[in-house]
Amino acid sequence: METFIIVAAIILATVVGMGLIHLLNAQHDARIAAFHFSAPLPRPPGQPDDTGRRAHHTDADRRGTGAPPTGAASGAPRRPTR
Repeated sequence: METFIIVAAIILATVVGMGLIHLLNAQHDARIAAFHFSAPLPRPPGQPDDTGRRAHHTDADRRGTGAPPTGAASGAPRRPTR
């Protein structure tokens, strides 16, 4: 009989915990949906639209010129690692 009560109490606590988590998630989702981000700040005068280093590289720049990479493939002896 005691085992049945303990199992029932554990199941009840699990169900109550799941309901509480569901309620908190619903409140959090509603808070996120109600918050609207503002427009980004304008850039200071005199700066281009995108000043990041990544903006100046294209995929062609990253692929290279077709020359073999420097290092082990270039035929130079490798330095021993410690």
